[in-house]
Parts: sequence; structure tokens; C-alpha cells
Amino acid sequence: MTVDVAQIKAAISGVQPPFSLNKIGHVVLMVSDLKRSVEFYTGVLGFKVSDIYGEDMMPGGMVFMRCNPDHHGVALVGGASGPENRRGLHHMAFEVGTLDEVFRARNHLRACGANIIFEGRRRAGVQIAVEFLDPDGHNLEIYWGLDQVGTDGRCRPANEWRGAKSLEEAIANPPPGQVPVVQDKSLLGAGK
Repeated sequence: MTVDVAQIKAAISGVQPPFSLNKIGHVVLMVSDLKRSVEFYTGVLGFKVSDIYGEDMMPGGMVFMRCNPDHHGVALVGGASGPENRRGLHHMAFEVGTLDEVFRARNHLRACGANIIFEGRRRAGVQIAVEFLDPDGHNLEIYWGLDQVGTDGRCRPANEWRGAKSLEEAIANPPPGQVPVVQDKSLLGAGK
């Protein structure tokens, strides 16, 4: 199969989404040996560990690491050597500047027929997010409000994590210090 440059150029001349991605916020990778991979990212690349999930929270365990104030820039999920798992991308996340943009992203993704697999708030990092699949089945995330870690290295304790299974629930039950304000109230409840 050859690349048709004209088709690609036509594909990128479409309508702009009602949100703006600021950056690739984090990448989560499936690894075969969690301890070995953590040693590489911390010892060779200088990442700092923010949080760790045991097997009870994530099969294979999970380690969140940072190289800047963001709670995590890379996270690793262990146990990727079995027949159902493979090493590689678990998911990639994009940061937006406002909570309104997360709501607009959800609405836009639905209107475009994207397969949304989660919305709300997970645990460590406490970002409010929409997770969805791209056409090849890659898990992607658009989020706002990721915890920031100061120079003291202290992360939010696990007893302050607030999981939520919808964007509306996430703003109704925020963790301490997170102020989830939606400016455009017409966006609330549009996820149903």
C-alpha cells in the first residue's frame, strides 16, 4: 500500500474540534518486568516515583513516575509477558487547559462516533478525563487537573483520591484542593 499524499492532505483540512490539546501529558506502557523497568526509568533517566499500585489495584502492578511537576509523565504497568498481554502502549494522554474543554471533548467524540471507554476520575493523579479508542484501538485520554508535585516531592495521599464514573460525578465530589469549575453550564449533563 502506498501513501496517497493528496488523501492525507484532504483528511487534515477538516473541521477543528471545540477544544485544544496543550501537550502529550503522559504515556503508560505495558512492561514485562516492572522492577527492571522502574530501575531503568529512575536510575538511567532520572524519573521520580509518584505513586505505586499493587496487584490489588491493577493486575501486574503500576508505577507512576515524573520528570517535571506533573504527577506522572510515564507510568508502567507490569505483567505484560502473558499471552493476553503484550509489551507496548497501554494509553497516551493529552492535556487541555480547562475543564470545559474536557466536556466539549466528550461531546465532540460522541458526535464523531468515537468509542468512549471511560469518563470521570481514576485514582492517582486525580485528573478528570475522557478515555476513548482511536481507529486502530489505541487507548487515548483527554484530561484536565492532573496533580502537580512540588519540590518537596510530596504527592497526594491515597486516602484523598476520589474515583468517579462520570464527568458530572467528578466535579460533584472533588478531592481536597481540586476546584473543578465548568464555566459553560450548558455542558453539564450532556453526557447522558
